[in-house]
Amino acid sequence: MTVLAGSAMRPLPGERARSIAAAFLPAHPLGNRWDYFYSRSKLGSDPLYPGVSEALRGTSAPLLDMGCGLGLLAHTLHADGITLPYRGVDSDASKIGRARRAATRRELTDATFEIVDLAQVLPAHRGSVAILDVLQFIPPDAQSRLLDAAIAMLVPGARLVIRTGLDDGSGRARITRAVDVFSRVLGWMNATPRHYPQAEALQARLRGAGLQVEMTALYGNTPFNNWRVVASRR
Repeated sequence: MTVLAGSAMRPLPGERARSIAAAFLPAHPLGNRWDYFYSRSKLGSDPLYPGVSEALRGTSAPLLDMGCGLGLLAHTLHADGITLPYRGVDSDASKIGRARRAATRRELTDATFEIVDLAQVLPAHRGSVAILDVLQFIPPDAQSRLLDAAIAMLVPGARLVIRTGLDDGSGRARITRAVDVFSRVLGWMNATPRHYPQAEALQARLRGAGLQVEMTALYGNTPFNNWRVVASRR
């Protein structure tokens, strides 16, 4: 397994995290601020988005963000000066609605959002693909179909960027599963974790499709077993 020492990658600085999160403030001063505080905390503690920006920097292909949630990736790429046509899809209609409002507020004109259940439908796309913290929430068969579809979407110069927890028996893996289950109980996630990939099997699948693959620990100072996988055609 090719592993890079990326666990020291840092999350966004506090000022930038607050600036991006401000797009999710409610229109009314007494409105619900959950999305604002969630976004601010996520951006300021998780190295996910700097890791994805690093992986996509220098590319120009349109990006499909599978399981986009609130669309934070669109905001962080914009803040990093990475100007790619962005399309986010997610099965949570409420999050898609809030993602659209935040993108409109920030005038992210190249960003669109759609309601898509990836366990049932795989959208048509040609370009780069991001699958961030999604794989573990879909069954193994659907997970395989999703990966095969994402591989088929890649064009020359495009990249497949995955962030996922891995099933490696570690303490971090157990913590990741527990928090994912708790997120479902809280109602933040609309699915429970189903299947965490194993590093060797995931890498073998991508390489078997003729892709060059790099795996990077991407948990930073968090207790989770999160890894970044970047794949591209040789």
